[in-house]
Amino acid sequence: MASDLLFELGTEEIPSRMLAKALADLPALAKARLDAARLTYGEVTALGTPRRLALVVRGLAERQPDLDERVVGPPIGAAFAADGTVTKAGLGFAAKNGVDPATLEKAEVPGKKGLYVVATRHVAGQPTLAVLPALLTELVAALPWPKSMRWGWREVGFVRPLHWLVALYGGEVVPVRYAGVVAGRATRGHRFLAPGAIELASAADYVDALRPAFVIVDPVARRRMIEAELGRLAAETGCTVRQDDDLLDEVTGLCEYPVGVWGGFDEAFLEVPDEVLVLTMRTHQRYFAFDKDGRTANRFATIAATITKDAAVVRTGNERAVVPRLSDARFFFLEDCKKNLDDLRAKLDGVVFQAKLGEAKSTGDKVRRIVGIVDALRDVVGFDHRIARRAAELCKSDLLSSLVGELPELQGVMGKYYAARQLAADPAWADAAAAVGEAIAEHYMPRGAGAALPASLEGALVGIADRIDTLVGCFGTGLEPSGSADPYGLRRAANAILAINLDLGKGGERHTTLGAGRGFPIKLDTLIEVAAHQFAGKIEVTDTDCGELHEFFRGRLRTLLIDRGLAGPDVDAALGAGFDDVCDARLRAEALAVVPPAAREVFKRIANILDDAHAKGIAISGEVKPAMFVADGNTEHRLWNAFQGVVDRLDAAQAGQAYRDMLAILVELQPTVAAFFDKGGVMVMDPDAGLRENRLSLLHRILAPFAAIADFRLASQGPAAPGSVS
Repeated sequence: MASDLLFELGTEEIPSRMLAKALADLPALAKARLDAARLTYGEVTALGTPRRLALVVRGLAERQPDLDERVVGPPIGAAFAADGTVTKAGLGFAAKNGVDPATLEKAEVPGKKGLYVVATRHVAGQPTLAVLPALLTELVAALPWPKSMRWGWREVGFVRPLHWLVALYGGEVVPVRYAGVVAGRATRGHRFLAPGAIELASAADYVDALRPAFVIVDPVARRRMIEAELGRLAAETGCTVRQDDDLLDEVTGLCEYPVGVWGGFDEAFLEVPDEVLVLTMRTHQRYFAFDKDGRTANRFATIAATITKDAAVVRTGNERAVVPRLSDARFFFLEDCKKNLDDLRAKLDGVVFQAKLGEAKSTGDKVRRIVGIVDALRDVVGFDHRIARRAAELCKSDLLSSLVGELPELQGVMGKYYAARQLAADPAWADAAAAVGEAIAEHYMPRGAGAALPASLEGALVGIADRIDTLVGCFGTGLEPSGSADPYGLRRAANAILAINLDLGKGGERHTTLGAGRGFPIKLDTLIEVAAHQFAGKIEVTDTDCGELHEFFRGRLRTLLIDRGLAGPDVDAALGAGFDDVCDARLRAEALAVVPPAAREVFKRIANILDDAHAKGIAISGEVKPAMFVADGNTEHRLWNAFQGVVDRLDAAQAGQAYRDMLAILVELQPTVAAFFDKGGVMVMDPDAGLRENRLSLLHRILAPFAAIADFRLASQGPAAPGSVS
């Protein structure tokens, strides 16, 4: 009979981010060990608070099934002597597997040549209670933590010292011992509100037994409770809570029983930009910001981890705690406003961006290169060069501001405010002050996978210039990513360049509203060449470096397109035909979904034949001479006539990048091409050089329009998608 398993580890406070990762890791680790132990089970979940981490397994079988396992041993020549007796090696194999040597079999083994000795080993299933102690001990030791602690004189460690263990299978205690703590059936309630022990009759009682003890052990339920508390505080204050899912996740891991309290601060602090106020409160105090009338209000919410006797006392304490933080932020902001961004830019020559860049290592050098790239792209894409160039000049100046030094997350954001203030006071720039400021902020966008993209072309251009400079510089000095290591964020930089181009180029979400007619996407080779030119005379960026970066973009583009739902073989085939224009590559990959496997295979066959001819040094002119076809009306004539009948449609579709229409024509041609190979009796590689060249040219002409869409040698594994042309 199946029963539920509860395994709880009671600890000192686990940091919120470590707890969140452990809650995500634990179910998979547990399932792997239960599977290895041949135990069947139902739902596996992880529960936890800062003071506990728990595994709950529903419907865990009461015992392992018996196992009859065939084990392959040595070749029969080693296991049996010439007279048929079992050798020492055979006896050792039988003893190791607990079988009678007389039961050893001789059998063929898939993947191996000859006969091998095989033993059938019977393993009796064990009761689950006998299996669990070792399994759970191993599970605790396998949990990955960024840092672990050791306490007392013990060698084993954990993320924080353990105070209690609960291990229940149904209503029975599982005899588990770890780090000197012996498991029982007693858990504990809230540290202050219900600190006593709570005896659990069975694993099924766990969640409900802790709720009256002021412990909401389910993190999902605790998160909903925090949201309800924030809603209550918003109603009390007449404000709205600013949405902050990351902070909500963090606070969920900081408490066992959440209780909301609101507070306020002097309105004088509201002269500081909203982003500064919000980040100051969330970073230093874990406060939620309130909005009112479209901007930050002088109110905040905090989540206490216990019920308080007097909320007013807690409110006053939190208000006192936040004032020094806000005062510092206001002081830094006002002091920074007195500085000139051009003066700060001059000081960037003393700030190292990347030491391995040698003479080009400073952030000041980087800014000059960004400006140079923006200038070079002026004739490639359409944007307001005046705004973009000024934004490029000032884009890194705020790195030397006091406020960004205190809160690095504000880089770019503070540059927007400082630039807007400075330029608004300059008659020559007053009309463009806001646009320059926005471009400075936007050049850091997207700030992560799936994050918002720049709203302006100028912000997009400066961001692309910044990132391609980093990529070319790092590849030029051997700092490209290796394996999973990417210390300079080059994958993220390449992804951002691709995401912006895919968004603004043909087929992108904002192509018609922002990118159309502006020259997007920017060709990858153009970007790499322009950026490499900026390093001239400082470091040598070789053609090999540029080629490796180009291939690096291939890998990132492949991942992006597959993540967006395209089939891997379709993406590989499209990129195999070129990806310098990333939007064109996307359109071609999307179009390949209409091509069924049979059509892919026949055109792959053409590509392979042409490859073979090239490998043998056979020249292919591409000029087809129908007069050389062997007999009137044969398969050569039929194939050539069929192709001639679609050429005009192909040319029109290709001119309009109507790749689905082109591939529909490919599917239309497929039976005739297949007949040429399979039913026509035509030998393409004919001994007669003239016939051979003519037939190769025929195949070359037929493949050429489609080879510009995809490399069919890479597309043959792709299954036909729903709605494919047949």
